[in-house]
Amino acid sequence: MMTAEELKAEILAKTAEYYRMVEAPKQAAAFEPGKSRVNYAGRVFDEKEMVNLVDSALEFWLTYGRWSRQFEEGLAKYLGTRFCLLVNSGSSANLLAFATLTSPLLGARRVNRGDEVITVAAGFPTTVAPVVQYGAVPVFVDVELETANVDAAQLEAAWSPRTKAVMLAHTLGNPFNVKAVKAFCEKHGLWLVEDNCDALGSKYDGKFTGTWGDIGTSSFYPPHHMTMGEGGAVYTADPLLHKIALSIRDWGRDCWCPSGKDNTCGCRFTKQFGKLPVGYDHKYVYSHFGYNLKATDMQAAVGCAQLEKFPGFVEKRKANYARLYEGLKDLPQLSVFRPYPESDPSWFGFLMTVSKDAGFTRNDLGKHLEARNVQTRNLFAGNVTKHPCFADLAEGRDYRVATPLVNTDVIMNDALWIGLYPGMGDAKLDYMLQCVRDMCGM
Repeated sequence: MMTAEELKAEILAKTAEYYRMVEAPKQAAAFEPGKSRVNYAGRVFDEKEMVNLVDSALEFWLTYGRWSRQFEEGLAKYLGTRFCLLVNSGSSANLLAFATLTSPLLGARRVNRGDEVITVAAGFPTTVAPVVQYGAVPVFVDVELETANVDAAQLEAAWSPRTKAVMLAHTLGNPFNVKAVKAFCEKHGLWLVEDNCDALGSKYDGKFTGTWGDIGTSSFYPPHHMTMGEGGAVYTADPLLHKIALSIRDWGRDCWCPSGKDNTCGCRFTKQFGKLPVGYDHKYVYSHFGYNLKATDMQAAVGCAQLEKFPGFVEKRKANYARLYEGLKDLPQLSVFRPYPESDPSWFGFLMTVSKDAGFTRNDLGKHLEARNVQTRNLFAGNVTKHPCFADLAEGRDYRVATPLVNTDVIMNDALWIGLYPGMGDAKLDYMLQCVRDMCGM
């Protein structure tokens, strides 16, 4: 009769065999131009992810556990930062990052309702949503067309005595002007939150994006730089911000005991908190109004395998961008976005803006590509202030537009992007190049 360990080893071996039999042939299938779908993003994995997933399922811990801790330690080590917290999505990561800045533990630097947070409208709405939902005031400035990132020269026009923070995303993996933004924040004593969800692995001046500011965030949704299905992370080098974020992620509790552990603080029944009786169980003392934003260990197990492959993912994204850029940079009908000289992007997508005199529109280009089985995406919200979610918000009270959003509207009307994820081979890249050049008559 098999032992439990022998049976487990057989199950994991069979899982790897299943991958090789079922999943590997799908990934190795020949590309047929015009017939095969060219998705803008996708999962890149092998038997390691599936084995880890089954391994964690057999443990049946399910919630936050050893795999989650392993992933947090691994990502923090990769980024060179001190603390990392795994959460259930990139949107939750942004929520947690912003909520951390509202803690009373931050004293005068705490973001209060009515305080202002500088950001941009050209991006994904969950960079802005936590600000609005809390009752703070997002203040929008325009972006640069060349980088699709914040125009740092406009930040001073957005500042007011109510400004407490800057919260910005690195667009499609392309780092914003980090030094200029950070200098602005230091000048005015502002928090800097880097939404790094589309830029994991990018560097600015040799340092990873997401680690320049006070807090960085990542997403591990399937289209992103690596995946665990759903998932995200918040990271920081600041012990106080980490303490607050941990509390808010884990229901708002004051205790830091991990799931399934008791009294790691050593004061479970001996202290007095707030107006509670002395000795009230520390595991049920709440210092913040928090959430349960934890991911599961099964998700983290997939992430651990992805993290091992991640440096290779980054290099493939860079190579794919270079191939697309070289193939399209000569087209007068299109402007393709570019990085700063100090940047080393881990690209998420390839953004193209259709010129006003191109003879076709952005939507024409999108329909042309989609008809040829090339998936396209607009730059997310384009201009988030134009969306129905802003219909009940009053400009000047609930949000403020500090500078005319001229370039933001150009991107909203005239830009789209195509994929360059690591699962794309040269045949798919070259097919996309030809499809775009056909539209331009080249």
